[in-house]
Amino acid sequence: MQAPQWNSLIAGLTRPHLLQTAQWGLAKQPFGWTRHYRTWEDASGQTVAAAQLLQREVRLPLINRRLCMFYVPKGPTLADWSDADLRRRVLTDIKDYAADHGAFTVKVDPDLPLGYGVPGEEGARDNPDGLALREDLLAAGWRYSNEQVQMPNTQLVDLTHSEDDLLAAMKQKTRYNVRLAGRKGVEIRRGTPADFDHIYEMYAETAVRDDFVIRSEEYYRTVWDTFYEAGMLIPLLADVEGQTVAGLMLFIFGQQSWYIYGMSRDAHRDKMPNYLLQWEAIRASKEAGCHTYDLWGAPDVFNESDPMWGVYRFKQGLGAYEVRGLGAWDFAIQPEVYTAYTQILPRLIAVMRWRGRRQTAGQVAGIDA
Repeated sequence: MQAPQWNSLIAGLTRPHLLQTAQWGLAKQPFGWTRHYRTWEDASGQTVAAAQLLQREVRLPLINRRLCMFYVPKGPTLADWSDADLRRRVLTDIKDYAADHGAFTVKVDPDLPLGYGVPGEEGARDNPDGLALREDLLAAGWRYSNEQVQMPNTQLVDLTHSEDDLLAAMKQKTRYNVRLAGRKGVEIRRGTPADFDHIYEMYAETAVRDDFVIRSEEYYRTVWDTFYEAGMLIPLLADVEGQTVAGLMLFIFGQQSWYIYGMSRDAHRDKMPNYLLQWEAIRASKEAGCHTYDLWGAPDVFNESDPMWGVYRFKQGLGAYEVRGLGAWDFAIQPEVYTAYTQILPRLIAVMRWRGRRQTAGQVAGIDA
């Protein structure tokens, strides 16, 4: 199936996610992943569910053979999550498909909320479909994954309101900083692939400053080029006095947009470029016909002990609301191998993160030299 066909197919289902698009599978292909498309039809032949499964081989110390694993990023996608028979059929078929291809485990990560708002606070509510799917997973032997590739929770901005109403819904300080950035001479422009080298440099600086791990420049260039060429990526850059000081990558699919990568330099941070960037991302999303803006990530625990608390408060200021996600779930097709894998994996991740931080810090030092 060609990319436009697949994207058109999943666009007709409920809550199709960016990571289920053909472009995501194509971008992952150079890095060891093989994509598989699966669909489910009803009695009339209409597609009622779909999943892009990514397959890769891994070799771990102490296990002297190649291992095959499957991952369904932010999927599967269903037309109707309240259809219990369909939910269970899709989960069973995904598990069986992975087993038929020799996988020792398969991970699903449905983009289905468990609820909205902060538990215990006014307005918080559960999502019955998400709770029902969690029960299905538990009953079928799936387990909540120790390896959450994506952040389970996120924050969304409802874009169906007017720009005036969206500004009014922001926290007062956020709204003030949006306007302050404009008065201080911050200018927002749309970038092109010619800016990608500089964008990655800023992203690496951000990673070192804020102490998080990023992938290679080749990886991000592949993702950005793939989505940009498909018309699904808008790079937004903030300039002050001719110097680019901040940016974000705005991804668009269907009626939703995503803020996945953000970056900034230390220069001119007092002029609040990130606030104006987010406002322009909201405006660009509305212009593209989006109804929802996903700010990509929220704390696992909604209190000040969570390391994402500061980022959460920034996003909350934009008028975003909390979405508590179901998270990723594993099925151990080969339980003994899966157990060994889950015991070894945390050590490998710790080593890779340490190496990644050192490599990124070295790159940034080279850039500054």
